[in-house]
Order: sequence, then C-alpha cells, then structure tokens
Amino acid sequence: MDTTRRSIIKTGIMTSGVALVGAGTILDQRPSAAASTPRTNPFTLGVASGDPLPDGFVIWTRLAPEPLAEDGLGGMPSARQIVSWQVATDERFRRVVRAGAARTGPELGHAVHVEVAGLASGTEYFFRFRLGRHLSTSGRTRTAPALHSTPAALSMAFASCSQFEHGLFTAYRRLAEDQPDLVLHLGDYQYEYRKGSYVAPGGNVRDHEGPETVSLAGYRQRLAQYKTDPDLQAAHAVAPWLVVFDDHEVDNNWADEIPENAASVPGFMDRRAAAFRAYYENMPLRRTSLPNGPDIQVYRRLQWGSLANFHMLDTRQYRDDQACGDGYDDCPEAAAPERSLPGAAQEQWLADGFRSSTQTWDVLGQQVFFGRRDSTITPDNTVSMDSWDGYPAARDRVVRSWVDAGVRNPIVLTGDVHAHWGSNVLTDWNDAASPVLGEEFVCSSITSGGNGYDQPTGRHPWAAQNPNLTFWTNLRGYVNTTITPESFTADFRCIPEVRSGEAAAFTRATFVIDSGVRGMRKVADNPLPTTLTRRAPRSDEQIIADTIEAETGH
Repeated sequence: MDTTRRSIIKTGIMTSGVALVGAGTILDQRPSAAASTPRTNPFTLGVASGDPLPDGFVIWTRLAPEPLAEDGLGGMPSARQIVSWQVATDERFRRVVRAGAARTGPELGHAVHVEVAGLASGTEYFFRFRLGRHLSTSGRTRTAPALHSTPAALSMAFASCSQFEHGLFTAYRRLAEDQPDLVLHLGDYQYEYRKGSYVAPGGNVRDHEGPETVSLAGYRQRLAQYKTDPDLQAAHAVAPWLVVFDDHEVDNNWADEIPENAASVPGFMDRRAAAFRAYYENMPLRRTSLPNGPDIQVYRRLQWGSLANFHMLDTRQYRDDQACGDGYDDCPEAAAPERSLPGAAQEQWLADGFRSSTQTWDVLGQQVFFGRRDSTITPDNTVSMDSWDGYPAARDRVVRSWVDAGVRNPIVLTGDVHAHWGSNVLTDWNDAASPVLGEEFVCSSITSGGNGYDQPTGRHPWAAQNPNLTFWTNLRGYVNTTITPESFTADFRCIPEVRSGEAAAFTRATFVIDSGVRGMRKVADNPLPTTLTRRAPRSDEQIIADTIEAETGH
C-alpha cells in the first residue's frame, strides 16, 4: 500500500475519516494543508474511545483552543481542518498498526470521530491525534474479544451523574486509577442549569459558564467546559466507553416530546435536536448514532465474546409521559398496561436480544431505578413516576421476556438517583421469600448532590417495606465489576467527600452473584469511619427527604 501523506489524507476523507496503513508508519509532523492551524493547543478537551468491536473501536477528539467560547466552536476558525491519527500497540507508538486522517469543521463542532477497523480482537491499543505541530495526549483502549471466545475476566466500571458545580471529579480520577477494561456511562454526563440555579448542600465549588443550555452553541460550550476537567479526561483516556444519556443532557425529567415545564419552554424539539447534536459531537459514538434532527439512535448491543451481552437502553426518547404529573405518587394511571418506558419497538428489540443470547451474562445498561421502592409503609404504593415503578406493566414485560428466553444471568445496571443501591428483582415485590428473577446494581453520582454520607447498616429506611432492597449508601462514587464465567462481582467504590480533589476511593461493600444462582450475596462490608464523615448523621426522615429531593428536585 502507498503510505505517502497525500494518499493517507485522500483515503481518510474518502472513507469518512477512516484510513488504514501498515505498521511502522511515522506520524507526519508537517502542518495540515487544509487550513492554518491554531497557534495554541487545540486538544484541550482530551481524547476518548468507545463502542469496541472485535476488530476495532471509535476514537474521538474535538478541536477547541478556546473551549469556553460563547459560540460553542471552541475558538476554532471557520475553515475545515485535516486531523491525523494513529493507533499503536505500545504507549510510545513505536509499533503503529493503523493511521490516517479525518476532516472536520464548524458543521461538526470541530469534532473528530474515527471508526478504526481491521485490528486484532481482545487486544490493548493506544491512540493519539495531530493537528499541525500540536499533538494530543494518548489514550488507552481495547478491542472486544472474538465473538465465540471465552475471556477469563472483564473489568468493567459504570458511573453516572456528574454535576460540574457540585464537586470536583475526583471519582473519575479514581476510576481511571482502577484501570478498567470497559466503562459504561449511564447518563447525566452534564447538567443544563445556569450558574447557581442548582446548589448542593454546603454550596457549589465551581460554576457553570453561560445560560441554561437550550441552543446548540450553549450545549457545545457546556460539554466543552465539562471536558476540560483533567479527571474526566483521565477516565476517558483509560478505556473505551459505552455511553447513553438520561435527562439532564437535554432537560430535567423530559419524556419523548414533552419537557419538564411544557408551558414555559416552547420549541422543545429544537432544543432536543441541539442537545443530541452536541451530545454526538462530544461522545465516542459510531455514525449509526448520528442524530437526525431531534432523533438519535443510542440503544444498541455490545457483545463481549461468550462472556456477556451489554444491552444499552434509551429510557427517555420513547417513553410515555410520567403519570400523575411526575414526582412520587400513588397513581393508578401509572399501571395502565399500554404504558411503556422504553417504547414498544425497544421492548421488542430487547426481547429479541434475550432470545438470541448465548452469553453467560446479559447486562442491561440503563438509567432509572428498575426495582420497586415504595416510599411509605402504609398500604398505598407511593413510588417514583419517573422510574420503572411508574411503568410497572413495561417492567413486567421486560422481566417476562428474559424469563421466557431462558436468560442465564440477567443483571440490570442503573444510574440517576445519586446513591449506591443493591436490589433483587423479585417475583413478588412484597414477598422476600419469592423467587429472585434477576439483580440490579445502582451507582451513585460522581458529584451530584455534593458531599454524601453513609449509614453503618448500609440499609435505607425503605428496606422495611421493600424486601428487594439489599444495600444503600449516600456516598458519591462509581461501581467496579469483575465479570467471569463463574461470577459477577460488584464493588461499590466511594469517595468520602467531593469538595477537594484529595479524597481516596474505598470499597464500601462488595456483592457477588454466582452464575446460574439467582440473588446477590454480600462478601464485604466497610462502613465509612465516622472520622471521615463530612455531613452530620441523618435520621430516617432526613434520609427519605434527601432521597426524594435528589430524584425530584433536580
């Protein structure tokens, strides 16, 4: 193959930014010919990779020498740029196995998405970008295992809910230090609010730039502000990510075409289109997720050899509106059989995936609490209308679909609620002795809600009337998992406080699910020492109030 610079650039443009050259290619240090390059570093937002397949992955960057520019274009000129990229098997890029160039410009928010292919399965790689004399930092990534291979283990972390103003992203830094093979982000990657309109207990530690995000320029600027954070950049650079959004990437608690405050926010579909466009531009997504106006395809499936299927869900774009005006309510309307949270087409897609699965573990990566959480001990059923509790018929259909398909090990992973939870999926939500049909692990927030707190019992007051609930802590953090053919282990990783960047992560509790055995078992329990608690002890009433406020206030 001719590997001159001209042929690389030409091939890269013709294949939408994917050009393949042989091993040993030297990164061309000459300025790109498409336009004059920025004088200052354009790679201020870092690098990322995602959606790994057995032969490749997406690599991403976005050019922004002035990332907080009000027009959302990061201080880049209007001309298009040619950005070079490399993939190597070593950190020093002595063994380059793929290289090429991609064109970007203002119509793409100066983002670069390269779908690299033709690589070895189950292999670690490193990647980087160049524009003129500017060289990006490098990222670590990997391909998925061969489709019918059986990996010995997968180290996977999942996270959600990172409100920039509420704390420092120390938890992202600790996640990166744990060196996972794969990261799932389950939504609320960024928040839409203007400075000071969503204040954590004790006050915010930093401020959002710009007004509430409603325009493409605003969403681009806000996502750029988040991506300037070095801790978030470290987490993106350590492993490939699988991302899905929740509500705050657009608007709090939106449902399909309905915003939170329909009467006061006209033009919601234009806002949704702007949010999705900026989300795509700033995430390592494949072209199959390129938005079409106010619509975007993000529910998708990743296979990790014969070990696991990851079914990544979209629980916002196709749902019926929250019943009874949202919030917590005892609402008979919510139980209507025709109501759906994922929508009929996504429900069918998920059922089809269960039927065709031959993997040991089937993992649902999704946003809102799946298990039952009745908030009162009285006979009524006062539950969150925004969660699966507000769509019980749809939840029953999803559970029935994995039971009917004979799925060996169904696991639900959840974000959204700013606390760690463990929950079994019970045949009868009111009967602790009823058969367990699956399990749910819920990650806390990275920062949202500010400093958290712990209870030595690891038990939420609602566990008294919800026998499915097995664990809870209100500390911030993320979840590390180790998945093997024999077991699924979840470590609830916690940060004592988020107002400074020095806090170490610790494992608050560890649960194990044995393959073929329903129900989680606790194997480690490490309450936060009282000397490290940053908030006063809470009564049951305060804990309940905090829980509802976290889920309904914002």
